[in-house]
Amino acid sequence: MDQESLQTSERRRGSCLDAFLVASVVFLFVTVAAVAAGGVVAVMRLQSGLQPPSGLQPPSGSFMLDTSKTAIRGSPDKTYTMQKFVYLDAISSELDKPLMQWAPGNKAALNSVGSNYFFDEKQHSLKAKQAGAYFIYIDLNFTCTYKCSAGLLRLSVVDMLTCEVRLPEMADLTPVTRKCWTVRQLNGQELVTRMTFSVGLENWKLELIGSGFGMFPVD
Repeated sequence: MDQESLQTSERRRGSCLDAFLVASVVFLFVTVAAVAAGGVVAVMRLQSGLQPPSGLQPPSGSFMLDTSKTAIRGSPDKTYTMQKFVYLDAISSELDKPLMQWAPGNKAALNSVGSNYFFDEKQHSLKAKQAGAYFIYIDLNFTCTYKCSAGLLRLSVVDMLTCEVRLPEMADLTPVTRKCWTVRQLNGQELVTRMTFSVGLENWKLELIGSGFGMFPVD
């Protein structure tokens, strides 16, 4: 074979190799593009499967519902807790009445008389509907309005609780506070608070804020 034939043959082999390389590169590019397109389509289908159709939304708070149920089981029911308690506010500052006057308070928008109690606003009497042992307490807060004499004041919740306060002689606004409590068995008794006092307490005043009567079951 002469020199010219050899050169022609080599040129042909080079052209075939170039064409093969180009075809391989084009095939690889098409394959990668197809895989990428397939991935995009798969992701779009997955997203459309996770999202609700237009105009159809999942129930509001459906996931939070399970969480709230768990929280309720682990925490006290405020309504159930409040019905066990009662607290009455003093409504008269004068210390010359034989019967203490009470009225339901309003603590954080909740009635201070639980459903387990009955309060007679006319008689100012309180009764627990369920028998049992109860923690009964009285809060008292006094101030002197002008040159007050010393004296003794006694509050008696029938035969359940007696609270004595010795008021000193004073002429300033220093408050005198007293808290009395007891645990007693109740079974339908009507609790009325009566007040007895010594002479000369005209200038003493019962502060309505910080003075009250309450109870709750302990058994």
